[in-house]
Amino acid sequence: MTPDWIREANRLVLAGLEEHLEEGVVPGEVPTFSVGVGRYSGAPREDCRFLLERLCEWLEDDAVWPDLEEHLGSAVGVAVLRAILAHLYIAWIHPFGDGNGRTARLTEFLILARAGVPSPATHLLSNHYNLTRAEYYRQLDRSSRARAGRGDALGFVVYSLRGFLDGLEEQSRYVEEVQSRLAWEHYVYWRFRLHRRSPAMHRRREVVLALGRHMEPVRKREIPDLAPALTRLYSTKTAKTLTRDLNWLLANELIEKEGDTYRAAVHMMQQFLPVRA
Repeated sequence: MTPDWIREANRLVLAGLEEHLEEGVVPGEVPTFSVGVGRYSGAPREDCRFLLERLCEWLEDDAVWPDLEEHLGSAVGVAVLRAILAHLYIAWIHPFGDGNGRTARLTEFLILARAGVPSPATHLLSNHYNLTRAEYYRQLDRSSRARAGRGDALGFVVYSLRGFLDGLEEQSRYVEEVQSRLAWEHYVYWRFRLHRRSPAMHRRREVVLALGRHMEPVRKREIPDLAPALTRLYSTKTAKTLTRDLNWLLANELIEKEGDTYRAAVHMMQQFLPVRA
């Protein structure tokens, strides 16, 4: 991480937007006029280059971060902290005429990616800031005015970490759901291989698969419309045929009935997933 890299990051995020920039704003360059957002004013222009150099030296200081990694026992955890602090300090310095927030988020992304954080998780902090934009600006403002204007990073760090953890939880739930549904489909195919092939078994298997791909309980009359294949299979059948198929699936514990609705018994796959810490 170097000041040149941060300047290049600003050039990248502003590329192609030159005609929309205010007069005097040059991508990647520290302007001569003061820069701020809302009621916040960035560092004095004559100090920005020095502050960027000191920030990069601190972020790359081998005397600071390896010891913290050893203390916390997590290189990724330290990378997340470094990324958040890098973001905050770039926002505090506010060195460029435009695109400071985007430059801070790109810097954050680089630090996380370089530490080996999986690609989907490298975007979680940026997503959190975008989803809670008003709170993001409030935390930036509070952090800059804390301690009589000397600044305090703790509140912003806590806010960012909570968003990062919430994002990880959401991604984890999504991955578990996908794993569960894939396992369910394999299980369904295995169960039906135990029975002799017939048109009835084919219909029943397609019903179970369609219900498993549908997130919500479904009324009986809506089941043939869940997939084109089901529509074709039941187009020449009576309602009694569908009832018999559903009763067979209920008896074999492949679906469940809730009031007047049906759903696949996908939840049984949860017992095969690893226990969450």
